[in-house]
Amino acid sequence: MKTLRDLMTPPPHIQGRVEAIVVRATPRERARLVEQTTALAGIGLADDRLGQRGEAELSTRQVTLIQQEHLPLIAAFARSAPIDPVDLRRNLVISGINLLTLKNAKVRVGAALIEIVGPCAPCSRMEEVIGPGGYAAMRGHGGMTARILEGGAIRVGDMLSVA
Repeated sequence: MKTLRDLMTPPPHIQGRVEAIVVRATPRERARLVEQTTALAGIGLADDRLGQRGEAELSTRQVTLIQQEHLPLIAAFARSAPIDPVDLRRNLVISGINLLTLKNAKVRVGAALIEIVGPCAPCSRMEEVIGPGGYAAMRGHGGMTARILEGGAIRVGDMLSVA
């Protein structure tokens, strides 16, 4: 008989796909899309503010992930136009796998190994970028935070799979 943990972990044939990579140099700067980046173990993404700082980051937010499938839901809940993932400032936009089921799991994204740590709560800036109700619309759909265990290249189109 399968345990609850077994049931919550996607089987090996279920994989996600990197649909977009979003980075920003400073906290208030508008984020931008890149086609590829390098995950730096214990730090963050090379093109993002943590990677550019280059110091070990003990936070669980070395990289953030959001499900592409949640973008239309957020827009619907906020009664807004389609959501641009750049505005949400999550680093990796992933399709095809339920990220919530990966909490505490180690996953391979491109050549990097990351550990999904927990939910990524929205910030008050969502009211600015999505509009009134943006913060509430993202509750439960804000994605996940992760630590980078092994660095490596990540490209749009790379697969995400349980390690």
